[in-house]
Amino acid sequence: MRAWYPAACVLVLVAAAGSVVLAQTPSPAEVLPPSPEAASGQAPVPPPTVLLPPGESDLAASDAAPAKPVEPPKRPRRVAAIIQALDKTTAETMRFEVPVNQPVRYKDLVFTVHVCEDAAPGQGPRGASAHLEIDSQPRPAPGKVTPPSRQLFRGWMFASAPGLHPFEHPVYDAWLIACKAASPPA
Repeated sequence: MRAWYPAACVLVLVAAAGSVVLAQTPSPAEVLPPSPEAASGQAPVPPPTVLLPPGESDLAASDAAPAKPVEPPKRPRRVAAIIQALDKTTAETMRFEVPVNQPVRYKDLVFTVHVCEDAAPGQGPRGASAHLEIDSQPRPAPGKVTPPSRQLFRGWMFASAPGLHPFEHPVYDAWLIACKAASPPA
């Protein structure tokens, strides 16, 4: 049977050196009845320990260093990306190659591919992915001030999911088709 005390605290006035201080008494703790082992005067007995003879696999596992986690296969990097662009006003499409770290102009857009990777062997049909920048750089017109170039897109594009990180522009659309490996020497 448990005994319950009220949870209310009692405030007591204590006089100390001519000043009055408010002190708070702690709430009483719950009182539990003694356990049956304590009432009989015996200490509780722990469960028995069972020792098994060591096996060869147990010794080998404990002596060996922990296994390293398996690293995922490296994605092969390619030398160029194949991009397809659409001019929405003229309905003209063009597929072109953009070498890594070399800017390529398509009308008023400048494409710069930083990385182009194919899926690693054994990763399934993930397709190509490329990190690229697309800048708007209008061509200079005679007698007019050329507007400054500005960045329109910077990020990853995926050939298998072109809608995942799309390039959004009112006049142009562009998406990654594939990555191109270096051509074999002749």
